[in-house]
Amino acid sequence: MKRTFLLMLGASLMVSCSIGGGGKKSSGKPDSRGEIVPKENSKSFEAQRPFGMVAIPGGSFVMGQSDADFTATPERAPLKTVTVSSFFMDETEVTNAEYRVFVNYVRDSIARTLLAEAAGDGSGNGNGIDNYAYLAKKANNNANQSAYQKFLESQGDRNGYNESKRLDWKTPLYWKTGQYPDEKYAEVMESLYLPTSKRINNERLLDTGKLVYSYEWEDIATAVKDEKRGMQYLKKENIAVYPDTTVWVKDFNYAYNEPLFDQYFWNKAYKNYPVVGVTWDQARAFCDYKTKAKRDYVNSRKKKGDRPMKFRLPTEAEWEYAARGGLENATYPWGGPYLMDDRGCYLANFKPKRGNYIEDEKKGTYPYTAPVKKFKKNGYGLYDMAGNVSEWTESPYSNATYQFSSTLNPYLSNQAYREVKKSVRGGSWKDVGYLLMTGYRDWERKDSARSYIGFRTIQDVPAGTVKLKKTSK
Repeated sequence: MKRTFLLMLGASLMVSCSIGGGGKKSSGKPDSRGEIVPKENSKSFEAQRPFGMVAIPGGSFVMGQSDADFTATPERAPLKTVTVSSFFMDETEVTNAEYRVFVNYVRDSIARTLLAEAAGDGSGNGNGIDNYAYLAKKANNNANQSAYQKFLESQGDRNGYNESKRLDWKTPLYWKTGQYPDEKYAEVMESLYLPTSKRINNERLLDTGKLVYSYEWEDIATAVKDEKRGMQYLKKENIAVYPDTTVWVKDFNYAYNEPLFDQYFWNKAYKNYPVVGVTWDQARAFCDYKTKAKRDYVNSRKKKGDRPMKFRLPTEAEWEYAARGGLENATYPWGGPYLMDDRGCYLANFKPKRGNYIEDEKKGTYPYTAPVKKFKKNGYGLYDMAGNVSEWTESPYSNATYQFSSTLNPYLSNQAYREVKKSVRGGSWKDVGYLLMTGYRDWERKDSARSYIGFRTIQDVPAGTVKLKKTSK
């Protein structure tokens, strides 16, 4: 009896040791000897540089206009030493070609949604508009649905994204009238165009007012401040994304700029020119789409990667730091106080003299904007940080910004979307050289679209995850 008890006790000890000792059923890594060992791949993470972006190393600099302020404007703020973290930044302003990708996506998504609604359950003969039904509604598709998809469909519509209304992006769209598959398809597609009563010379044009991009974002700063979380901090945006091409006429009195009004955004000749006529809200919508496109790609892969960092507009401090190109007290992005190089060529696209927009013929004649990458890049590899077009920043504008903002990544986050005035940096093709200084500040209303304001995007970088180019100060 005693021996039986000892054998049972020994067996229980062996079982307990196998559970906690790192066997096959252990929650830790095999042979971990009971220690906490992560199962993730031990290889170090290295941030991937997005296409068309350069890595900006974090650092500190004296923010503000250190040169003499000849105009004594209130836009000048007192000098302040601040520190910014590393980030990726577009090497050029967002071009017409890049922004057209965004506009085309919005156009196609709206068209596919209207077609899917008109197609119903897609139970027709499988031709024509039936091909554009929601994936979950197509005939014989229910068998391929996951349990989660079936659950969502059983719940009906809900606020936000509905998994049961996923669009079929593989079926091609037909925009030429001769390719329309059936009458119902034609009816839906024609609803996207201007009605006959509003056409000039019966020209068939898209109704750009219907190109609306919808997205959501969370006001994290306010939620953290209130120590709450709820629907009140979820902001929903519906932004008409087509740029205002009339700015070429509205911004100038008694000037003939109609060719740019007609051609600047869509003509292939201007594909590498910076997009203009976009508001601050439209620039933010483009950033959200850029983030969505990257996340959709990552989720589509069989081996999904980490959730990518979001794209956004740079803060005022980040923009000025990047514009200096690693140089201390740089008057201009190229460092010196002069606007010409040693050959007498201007270093940026701006208005050199009163009434003279094209004095520098050695660099080409650019009475308006110039194609990107036509002038030298700065120490970080960024083009046109001075001149060509001014650029939107994320930061709200205030004369006292430098005084009460933090010295670490300064930003008035809780006022970003509430404040109407937004900081604009860099100077443009219509500005004199003084307005091109890296420390010069200007502002514009966020709902304003101008022929001389564009933007570029940035992406945050996890600390120590990217190889950064060293610059000499």
